[in-house]
Parts: sequence; C-alpha cells; structure tokens
Amino acid sequence: MSTIQQAQPPLKFIPPDLNLMVVRLMQGLLPVLMRSRTSIRRIEAENVEGLVDLYRQFQAGNIRFLMAFRHPSADDPYCLAYLLSRLVPQAAKEKGVALQHPVHSHFLYDRGIPLWAGSFTSWLYPKLGGTPIMRGKLDRQGLRSARDLFANGHLPMAAAPEGATNGHSEIVSPIEPGVSQLGFWCVEDLQKAGRSEEVWIVPIGIQYHFITPPWANLNTLLTDLEMDAGLLPAGSKPPTDYSEDKLYKRLYRLGQHLLSAMEQHYIRFYHQDLPEAQAIPSDPASTPLISNEAFSSRLNALLNAALTVAEDYFALPPNGTVIDRCRRLEQAAWDYIYREDLKDADALSPLERGLADRIAEEADLRAWHMRLVESFVAVTGRYVKERPTAERFAETTLLMWDVLTRIKGNQNPFKRPSLGDQRVLLTVGQPISVSARWEAYKENRRSAKQAVNQLTQDLQMALESLIH
Repeated sequence: MSTIQQAQPPLKFIPPDLNLMVVRLMQGLLPVLMRSRTSIRRIEAENVEGLVDLYRQFQAGNIRFLMAFRHPSADDPYCLAYLLSRLVPQAAKEKGVALQHPVHSHFLYDRGIPLWAGSFTSWLYPKLGGTPIMRGKLDRQGLRSARDLFANGHLPMAAAPEGATNGHSEIVSPIEPGVSQLGFWCVEDLQKAGRSEEVWIVPIGIQYHFITPPWANLNTLLTDLEMDAGLLPAGSKPPTDYSEDKLYKRLYRLGQHLLSAMEQHYIRFYHQDLPEAQAIPSDPASTPLISNEAFSSRLNALLNAALTVAEDYFALPPNGTVIDRCRRLEQAAWDYIYREDLKDADALSPLERGLADRIAEEADLRAWHMRLVESFVAVTGRYVKERPTAERFAETTLLMWDVLTRIKGNQNPFKRPSLGDQRVLLTVGQPISVSARWEAYKENRRSAKQAVNQLTQDLQMALESLIH
C-alpha cells in the first residue's frame, strides 16, 4: 500500500455474499495457495472431534456457535481454512458422523484489509462469507451484519477476539469485548424469535513451529537489520558464530539501539518528554545492555509518546489501553481520508480538492506513528530470554524487521521474509456456553456490562490455556 496522497469518498460497507461455488474452489486450491504464499508445510490439530460435534449440532439446528481464534500471524486464515475444509471432515468420517459440505464458516474481518490487500479481496471475502467491521468506531452497519449472521447464517461464525495480529505464538494480547457482546446478542435474538438453540463460543489456539530451527537464516536476517540500523557497515557478512547466546546479545543490542534512536527522534522532532531516554551511543557495540525491566519501561514510554504525537494532531484524549488508542487513531485517520463530505468528488473546486488532499496525506503520515506502536504492542524485554527458542527469536526479529521496514518507507511490511518451513498446531478448546450466562446478563445495563467483561476475561484465560 503506497502512501495516501488524495482524499477519497467514504468507505462503503461490503455486504457478505456467500457463494458456495467460490468456497469449494478456494478449498480445492488451498494446498497450492498455502505452499506458494506461506511457509506452512504441515498443520496438526488437537480435539478436532469437539468441533465435529459442534458442527453436527449446528447443522441439526440445535446450537449456534462462534470460533474465537488466536491471531499471531497473517497466515492464520489459511490454518483455519485447512482445519475446517480438511481436518474436521476427516475426523467426522472417522467418527461416522455425516456432515453437510462444504464445512466452512462466516467470519469477521477488518474493513481496512482490502485497502492494503487489494481490490480482489473486496470481491473474495464477501463470496467466502466474510463481513467487515470498522474497529475504531461504533460500526452499526457492520455490527448488524455480524449479529444477523451469528443468529441466522447458514454457517457458524469465526472471529479473532484480539482484533489484530500480534506476532507472538505464545502471548495472547488483551482481547476485545466484541466477540462476547455478539454472543449475548445472539442469545437475545434467538429468544425474541422464539428459538431454543444454545449459543457457544469456542476458543481455538494457533501456534507456529519451525520444522527445522532456522538459526542460519536468523543470523543472516539479524545481520541485515544490524546494517540497516547502522550497527554494522554496509556489506558486512553474517558472523560465523551464531550460538544462541551470541544471537540473543545481538538481538537485544539491536532492540536497545532502535529504542534509543526512536527516543531521540521523538524528543528532538516531536518535543516529547522521555526522562528515561538514553542518548545514542557513539559505539553501540561496546555499550552495556540495560536490564529487561528498564527496556520494558522505556519501550512503554516510547509507545505512549508515539501515540501522543498522533493523538495531539487529531485532538483525541489518551484514554484506554494502547490497543483502544490505536483503534481510535486509525478511525480518526480514516475520517480525514475517506470523507463523508466527499461523496461527489467531481463537484469540488481545485481549491477544495487540493486542501482535502493535503489533509488526507497528513492524516496518513500521522497514522504512521500508530502503525509503529501496533508492531510493538506485545513486545517485552523478557520474551526471548525466558525461553530462547528459534520461534521466539524469529518472532522478535521479524517484529524489528516490521519496524525498520516502516521507518525505511515501505508501507506494506506484510510480506515478511521467510525464515524456514513451519508446522502449525491448532488446539480446539472447551466451548463456553453464552446461554448459561444469559440470566446474569439480562437483569440490567450494569449486569450486562459485567457479564460481557466476565465472558471476555474467561475467553482470555481459555485462549492462554491453549498455549503449549
């Protein structure tokens, strides 16, 4: 996605338009797509029989359910598609359960995805049963569509309650309450219609593992990042010693150097107050490494400063979690770019068009600060040190690649370098009954909020329990 330089008409809602022929075609092409577009070479799953039983009950008209899946990677949709199109039918056949085909689901997706993934996505996702949602505002039309599909769709639902990828197989970001609220709305809609189906939310864990630990490839990528950051001269060759201890010190030093450089950037050019900031050392290679606690403290202060820069421009209060603030900033930028008052752009004078374009361009630049924060929202100073596996090394190194890619001006850092072939483990958790919580929810507005918060908390714990 290139830098936005022109104001545009408001984003239109893209209604779901499920086409089972397209579903079957994409399911048939799935192995080819996975091999050509991802590093995934093997997918395994635990407790698939539980999902078979849920589909059996759904198709018999006894239940409605939503699959709430972890979202560590942009490759997650391939994994879910493989689970439903291959592993669930296989397990059903082994159990002697006859399921209607294709085994598939409706799903929620971020309305922003087609903006960077291309216009083909705007056609494909609706045909696959997807319904869009704008994450940064009360999207009434998007919520109505999702609510209707959950209660009345011919297929179950799927959604990522974390709201976005976080780049970590072993850290669950704070999940958002939207999935829980959809569950209670579904119960309400069924009761109003005099229907007796029970409503469930099914947590699904996703973890990525390298088939062979790619230490040599990590060494090469880390060397490239060190050159980009100025820690090594251009043209440097990867070190021959890339033991785990050596790699960790280099990775941590790179992170510390990036932290210092960005602190000075925000202090000098955006006048942010970062009292714990450190000057960029003249010889980073000989600078002592700071503690994990100091790293986390300074990183959190830097992320707050980056968000503040964008919030000051859009006149937004710094309320809520980091994720809440990112969502509001994204929507504020969209409001400046995709303008409700530009439905008839041809009627604008050159003066009006020029001013609108300048605002759109600046809004996109200000949103850059929020995108930077999104890349680091789940980063801690302890993740690799606690368990120095190839997976944790790779996840953290790739997050730094994301940041450097954005800083260098590439607005589409989603095509990450492949480090090695991967296998994926999907874990189907124990379903959580939303219907069983209805009595507590329906008492009054306060009890409804408490019930949504409790269900969200329980879902968070359920997803965390699925990490192996």
